[in-house]
Amino acid sequence: QLQLAESGGDLVQPGGSLRISCKASGFAFDYYTIGWFRQAPGKKREGISCISAEDGSTMYADSVKGRFTISRDNAKSMVYLQMDRLEPDDTAVYYCAAPQVRRTGCLLTTGWYDDWGQGTQVTVSS
Repeated sequence: QLQLAESGGDLVQPGGSLRISCKASGFAFDYYTIGWFRQAPGKKREGISCISAEDGSTMYADSVKGRFTISRDNAKSMVYLQMDRLEPDDTAVYYCAAPQVRRTGCLLTTGWYDDWGQGTQVTVSS
């Protein structure tokens, strides 16, 4: 089981950039797929990106493809989400998540993940 903690959320102007981070503690971080999700007020939690453990392959939701980039640093037990060309619709609480068992590849489905961080607020507004 991993403990996850997000950080880096902030208020950003439209068109701006922000990098948020997910710090994992526990064991064998490099065995785990990590996903990023977000939830805006009144909306369902949405999977936006994930990165696999075995080969670092990535997946993105259509809403962020070409603007967001996920990466991981196994030595630091960190996963990052670089967000560029931010839009007001990107405003949400952002969460990172991990499954409790090793899985191959990654999916943007909430039910695939077991452990969640507390979230970090990203607000895009002028």
